[in-house]
Amino acid sequence: MAVCEVCFRHCDISEGKRGACLARECRDGHVIPVNYGCITSLALDPIEKKPLRRFFPGSKILSAGSYGCNLFCPFCQNHDISRSDGTGFEDVIDPEALTDIAVRYKDRGNIGIAYTYNEPLTGYEFVRDTAKLVRDAGLKNVLVSNGTAAIPVLEELLPYIDAMNIDIKSMSEQTYRDFLGGDLFTVREFIKRSVSDCHVELTMLIVPGMNDTDGEMRELTEWISGLKDKDGNLIGPGIPLHISRFFPRYKVADRPPTDIGRILALAEIAKEKLRYVYTGNI
Repeated sequence: MAVCEVCFRHCDISEGKRGACLARECRDGHVIPVNYGCITSLALDPIEKKPLRRFFPGSKILSAGSYGCNLFCPFCQNHDISRSDGTGFEDVIDPEALTDIAVRYKDRGNIGIAYTYNEPLTGYEFVRDTAKLVRDAGLKNVLVSNGTAAIPVLEELLPYIDAMNIDIKSMSEQTYRDFLGGDLFTVREFIKRSVSDCHVELTMLIVPGMNDTDGEMRELTEWISGLKDKDGNLIGPGIPLHISRFFPRYKVADRPPTDIGRILALAEIAKEKLRYVYTGNI
C-alpha cells in the first residue's frame, strides 16, 4: 500500500490497485503512472482551441491526450478517456518519439505540444519528460489542466511550461466537493502559483443551475483581478478569462444548453474587472 501525492485526494492505494483517477497504480509499494506514454488522442489544433487567445495567436499546436482524471464532472465531454482505465489504449509512445512528431509538424505552423483532453497531470511524469525535450527542440509546452494537482508537482513542471489554460469551474467549495468531486482551495492555490511563472488563461464553463449567476461571476472576477506575480505586482486584471457555453453531455444530458444571452451578460460583468474576456461555444 502507498499514498499518492499527486493531487489533493492523497489516495491510499493497495498493492495492484489504482487511485480515483484510474491512471496511477501501486506496484511494489510505489505509486506509478500506468498511463505513461499512452496517447489516446493526437491532433494539430489551432492554439485558440485550447483555449489560448493571447499566446502566439494564429499558430497551431500538437495536442496530445492520455486517459484518466481526478475529477468526476458529470458534464465531461471527454468522459470516454477521462473515466477510462486504459482498456483499449495499450499502445504507448515515448517522449522522444512524441517530440519528433512535434518537430516534424513545424512546417505546418506547429509551435509545440499541448498536454490536454484528459487531465494530463495524472501522468505528470510523462509531461515532465516530454516537456524537457520539447524545450530543448526550441518548441513550446502548453498545459491544459483542472488545476487540482499538488504544488510540488506543479513546481516540478513550471520550469518547462510556457502557457496554461486552467479550468476554474465554480467559486463554491460545496459545488466542487459535492458536484465535481474536487477541491476549490487546491485550484485557487494552483492558479496563484502558476500566474507567477508562465502565461495563464482561465476558463469557466457556465452550467445552468451550477455557476451561472451574476454574483458568482462577480466573485470570480474580483478574485482574479487581485492576483499578483511573485514580486507582488498586480497582474490579475490582465489575465484572460474564457466564459464557455455548456451543452448537454454525459450524465447531465437533461439540462438545456446555456442561454447565449446569459453568456454575453456574464461576459459584460467580467469586463468590469478584467481586460480580456472571451466567450466560447456560442
